[in-house]
Parts: sequence; C-alpha cells; structure tokens
Amino acid sequence: MAAKLSVSSPEPVLGVEKDPFLQALGERTRALRARRGLTRKGLARAADVSERHLANVEMGVGNASIQFLRQVAQALNCTLAELIGDDSSSPEWLMIRELLRGRSESELAQARGSLAEMFGAPASASARRQRVALIGLRGAGKSTLGRMLAESWVVPFVELNRQIEGVAGCSLSEIHSLYGPQAYRRYERRALEDTIQRFPRAVIATPGGIVSEPATFNLLLAHCYTVWVRATPEEHMSRVLAQGDTRPMNGNVEAMADLRRILDSRAAFYAKADAVCDTSDKTMEAAFAGLSEQLRASLT
Repeated sequence: MAAKLSVSSPEPVLGVEKDPFLQALGERTRALRARRGLTRKGLARAADVSERHLANVEMGVGNASIQFLRQVAQALNCTLAELIGDDSSSPEWLMIRELLRGRSESELAQARGSLAEMFGAPASASARRQRVALIGLRGAGKSTLGRMLAESWVVPFVELNRQIEGVAGCSLSEIHSLYGPQAYRRYERRALEDTIQRFPRAVIATPGGIVSEPATFNLLLAHCYTVWVRATPEEHMSRVLAQGDTRPMNGNVEAMADLRRILDSRAAFYAKADAVCDTSDKTMEAAFAGLSEQLRASLT
C-alpha cells in the first residue's frame, strides 16, 4: 500500500480569492465522493491519504500532488481525467465532445440513446418491459415494494445485493473491507449481467449506488424498465434506523447532511428512470397500489 500522503496545505485565508482550477477540483471531488456514498473520512481511508489534506482539496485550497490525485481517483473508481476535468484524448473524441457541448439534457439523452443503440446491444422494448428494476437510495422501500410486485405478478424477485454476495462468495461488508470499492463495483456488474441472463422476467431491487458506475447503470437502463423509488431524506434515514441499522449515525454527527449530499449528487442519475414512485408520507400498501396502477398503464 502506498504511504499515506499528508502534504501540508494552506488554511483558507479570508478575503483571498480561490484559484478557479483548485475550486473546480474540490467541487468535482465532493460530487464524485457523494455520488459513491463515501464520507470524507471513508474516502481518505480508502485512498490512504490525509483526511485534513483531502478536506483542504475539497475546499479548493489544497495543493494536491499527482500521487494524491491518483490515489483519490483509484478510491473513487474514476480516471484522473474525470477528477481533474480534462478528459481530452483522440481527435474523434474532441470532435464528438464539441458536438455535444452546450446541448440540453433532453438532447444529450437522445444522443446517449442513439449511441446505446449503436454500441450497447440493448434489449428490445418488449423485453425491457418484462424486467422491472427499482432504483433509489436505501430506505425508500425498494425491497418491500419489489417483493410485493413480484408476488402480484408471479415472477421472481431478485435482490441484487444477494446476487453480488453470491458472485463474490462473501458478504457485502467483507467485500468492502477485504477487497475495496473497486472490487465491489466489478462484482456488482457481474451480478447484474448474470441476473439479466438468467431472468427474462423479474422484479429487481438494486443497490442505491448502482447509478454511480456509468457502465453498469447503462446496462441496467438498456435491459430493464426502471423505476426510481423516491423518498425524503428524513424518511430514508428514519426507515433505515427503524430496521435496527444504526450504522448511518455511528461516529458521524453529520449523517443527515451526508445523506442529503448523496441524494443531491445522484438525483440527476435516478431521474433517468422510466418512472418515479414517491413513497414519502405513504404506507407501503398505498405506495404499492400507486406503483401497480402506474406500471399497469405504462407496460400494457
């Protein structure tokens, strides 16, 4: 393991304008960290870097070395180019990027769909509708609604987390502690590929962070009719705690703020779903009735 980097960084000075590049680097680091559901302490530990130095980088005042950025990028499972914001490479890519620059979200979605048709080997529209995948943050009700929906339709219910454990041969906590986040994402991709191959008809409850890996999320969108199961941050937290899991609060006085950041960073990805089911202020029975009616109208 590389030696922990603890390069001294200047404290922010009031009244001094931040360097635009360092400020953008900090914003990208925070966004990538939140999208992957990592606390600052968790990222520092995964990257084996100083948490204080990481905090300064995120605030836009840290003078990060190449080695520091490489370790952070590895822990975030992204490229250095994605982290520092310079992803130029071949002439063709530069020309494609220029064609897409300034386009609206709807135009970019149309372009992505066309590229997926060309290179992604997506399932047919009818095949996609046979496989419903529920996405969203933990605590929204994906597993409960998924089981109810699968039972109603008399199709298999697949908890993708259990499939990941089957592929890895160990628990999720062991995957993270023994092999790290990069290995987890590889197992997640393999589990989804296996599920798609084995279950032409199914209801799938996915992990909340599946949207943070673009290749895996593209695969899900190409082969499943997706539903974003959405709730308020307060309900996400209260439902997880009601299940007896106090991990979100342990040693983290800013748990709710972290959860809000995760939701904010992932919302644009969750919004790529074909449909939305809001479970806020609803019983699971009421949410299920609404979801069933919505799917009946959309899939038939």
